[in-house]
Amino acid sequence: MNRRELEQYLHEHIPLSRAMGVEVMKADWNGVTLRAPLAPNINHRETVFGGSASAVAILAAWAILYVRLHQEHVRCRLVIQRNTMTYERPIASTFEASSTIQDSPAWEKFLRTFARKNLARISIAATLSCHEEQVGKFEGDFVALTMKQD
Repeated sequence: MNRRELEQYLHEHIPLSRAMGVEVMKADWNGVTLRAPLAPNINHRETVFGGSASAVAILAAWAILYVRLHQEHVRCRLVIQRNTMTYERPIASTFEASSTIQDSPAWEKFLRTFARKNLARISIAATLSCHEEQVGKFEGDFVALTMKQD
């Protein structure tokens, strides 16, 4: 799955991503980077609304899982279970959220658990940046569930 395919998927299946102006800058096995402009995400202080920053970070973390599971040919429902967002400074222009999976043993355990139980959980982190400076951190737990048959 390339970045254009992921962007199209996000815009079609998660309409908020289109409304927020989310662009996929990178999408491969090693990581996902999303970019969003200030204008559709602005708050009353003329900086990025915290909910928008959080949403883009969640999307980046969810997307790295989606890309990897797609490449592994694993069909599942992928949902967020919990998250923590840390805002380090106001974001006053276009910003990015990047996510990688650096813990190979955790990824392998996640796949094995899903294959065995049709249910698995994994923790994913993402960083927010603006002008190449870190402005926030996200940590979340995501759950893969067996897709229901129609």
